[in-house]
Amino acid sequence: MSFTNSSLLMGFLLLLSLALIISLSSATDTITANQSISGDQTISSKDENFELGFFKAGNSSNYYIGMWYKKVSTDPPTIAWVANRETPVSDRFKSELKIIDGNLVLLNESKSPIWSTGINSSNSNSVIAVLLDDGNLVLRNGSNSIDPIWQSFDFPAHTWLPGAKIAYNNITGRKQLLTSWKSIEDPAEGLFTLELDPIEKQYIIKWNRTTQYWTSGPWNGQIFSQVPEMRLNYIYNFSYVSNVNESYFTYSLYNPSIISRFIMDVSGQIKQLSWLDSTKQWNLFWSQPRTQCEVYDFCGAFGSCRQSGLPFCNCLTGFNPRSQSDWDLSDFSGGCVRKTNLQCGRTSEKYGFLSISASIARKPPNSTLLSLSSSRECKNRCLNSCSCNAYSYDNTACSIWESELLDLSDSNSNELTIYVKVASKDLPSNKKNNAVIIGAVVGSVVFAVFILGLILLLVYRKKKKFAGKTTVEGSLVSFVYRDLQTATKNFSDKLGGGGFGSVFKGTLPDNSDVAVKKLESVSQGEKQFRTEVSTIGTIQHVNLVRLRGFCSEGNYKLLVYDYMPNGSLDAHLFKDEKCLDWKTRYQIALGTARGLVYLHEKCRDCIIHCDIKPENILLDNDLCPKVADFGLAKLMGRDFSRVLTTMRGTRGYLAPEWLSGVAITMKADVYSFGMMLFEIISGKRNSEHSENRKIKYFPMHVANVVIGGDDVLGLLDPRLNGEAKGEEVIKLCKVACWCIQDDEENRPTMSQVEQILEGVLDVNMPPMPRSLKLFVDNEDDVVFFTESSSSQSNPSSGVSQAKSVSMN
Repeated sequence: MSFTNSSLLMGFLLLLSLALIISLSSATDTITANQSISGDQTISSKDENFELGFFKAGNSSNYYIGMWYKKVSTDPPTIAWVANRETPVSDRFKSELKIIDGNLVLLNESKSPIWSTGINSSNSNSVIAVLLDDGNLVLRNGSNSIDPIWQSFDFPAHTWLPGAKIAYNNITGRKQLLTSWKSIEDPAEGLFTLELDPIEKQYIIKWNRTTQYWTSGPWNGQIFSQVPEMRLNYIYNFSYVSNVNESYFTYSLYNPSIISRFIMDVSGQIKQLSWLDSTKQWNLFWSQPRTQCEVYDFCGAFGSCRQSGLPFCNCLTGFNPRSQSDWDLSDFSGGCVRKTNLQCGRTSEKYGFLSISASIARKPPNSTLLSLSSSRECKNRCLNSCSCNAYSYDNTACSIWESELLDLSDSNSNELTIYVKVASKDLPSNKKNNAVIIGAVVGSVVFAVFILGLILLLVYRKKKKFAGKTTVEGSLVSFVYRDLQTATKNFSDKLGGGGFGSVFKGTLPDNSDVAVKKLESVSQGEKQFRTEVSTIGTIQHVNLVRLRGFCSEGNYKLLVYDYMPNGSLDAHLFKDEKCLDWKTRYQIALGTARGLVYLHEKCRDCIIHCDIKPENILLDNDLCPKVADFGLAKLMGRDFSRVLTTMRGTRGYLAPEWLSGVAITMKADVYSFGMMLFEIISGKRNSEHSENRKIKYFPMHVANVVIGGDDVLGLLDPRLNGEAKGEEVIKLCKVACWCIQDDEENRPTMSQVEQILEGVLDVNMPPMPRSLKLFVDNEDDVVFFTESSSSQSNPSSGVSQAKSVSMN
């Protein structure tokens, strides 16, 4: 078969073109002068950590050149960097990214440049673009060059990757900003930015690049003062650099195999996320500000932010979203507008005022203060002013808002009433109010019946009537709210409080004392209520607090427990007026261990408490410990080894794997128990500031004393005057150090802990946890181990192998 020369040439060119396309779209990490990216073509980093090409944001028809995680399987892909944030293209097949005159340039459908790296290159013919495995897109002068002439790390979008920096140029004053997307479908620059304050060595978040609403606090060499979570940070290694040219922070990962990132989110919060292969999801490690409503003006004009529940934003009564489509994409920045425009000057137009509550601390900005003698005079001033949108009156001070009302929130600390001008026809009528009330009552009754039915189904007991309450024989009691109100003398004798509510002392008609927990947080309290009833309501143990019953009437959610006359353990450890002797402390440690053994191993389902700390260990009349507060507890079937929870326990007692976002096991409770043992020994919190503002970290001190063979009685609470059994002190110290090993596999089970405290097992000093070596302020106290010495023991090395079991 014969071919003409022209046919051969055409065939060769076709094969060459296909080869170039296949090469570019499959494995290459480089764009050279004779290559380009168009359509579905991409380049990938060497180890395929990142991929670069055209992508579409959500349901938008616009396309962007961007970089995404290749090994992270999400739909849509997780974007780490965007080039043309403000200038998208509509046809990716007619657009192309290529090198022109030494610059990486994006040409749109009309072949007009819409984005460029914008540098002057003296050797433009040899410039190449390379996508690196750390997510940095760099331009280099030739393949043998190492130093970049341009890099994407210098122009971050909304993601801060490990190895990159958020810097301040000390010469030009230029700031590197981490800027949120406008919405989840629009990567254009949004309202929220993270930037470096080089004077205070801190990061700040601003709204609209003008109003600061969050700060990390100054850097002290190890953590930002307003981000205490960093003290137990086992993932990131932060460092600060300042020289003549620039100041910046950068960070790396202790474990390079972890995929993690910081983002300036559309929510206005800076978020730290880690990828979980087990769940195929990004897990939120922490976010700042802590609550959505702390973000300045998150809901826009005349929009109110909800402290709990969804959606985060609601328009005030008489107002609608300015753009419903934007609100559907969680972009609330446009705020709300009146349903009916106010026609100023028309005598037939009738106005009314909608009263809303606000906190003094979050009083909407931009008000004008007038000195008027009465609330009526203040109201008339607003009513007769065409430009007045709202007013408030407080102690002869009249505040008038002639601009839009911003930064509203349904804060619980309602100390200021603001009256917003609305057309009378848009104010809620009494009929509507009655319908709402009736609906709420009916809904509350239905919910109460549902909860009661659920509990009755779980316990499957016979009901009977007794003194105004329904008793389920042998189990829980469904109390009437009015009876609990009477029992607690209208909730007058407060025993304490926490994040979900307050606890009050009460006396039932049979003269038995109870502790009544009244849940106050609507969303989280509801979740805690169901969790606590479904876990501790069906189990009993001498070292677990007994749940007597519950009340669920409308918004009233209450839990009734046996009263513990000696309060919680923290009151005895951390307050001078109460002091427990050593024998009692040891028995409390042993009793708590027994309670956890029951939860972990002897219930039908394993129960992980998730919040072991002195505040949650109650003491009865004989100072017998009772594990309490199961609001964060997790049930785990015996067929499963892990459970995923996004709720966090208490800082200072959290296991490192939980902080890193992975699914937890019962070993998370073991870690918390170990941290609590240190406090039982010392009678102080594990971390305390000394006079020179350094942090004294007691677990570090314990490890050094035990390893060095020093007098362990010096570790004791000074109030004990050294009166304790030295061998028991050493035992608790070793157990505590074993419990807080960084690797959960190297921690004991609670059964092993129980046997050690009972004297059945002996325990050796385990290796010092890496956390003790790296996360303390006073480096002079650190005992450093070589890699071999810190890993010389097997996962069960805490128990002596030579003498693993010995009976007392």
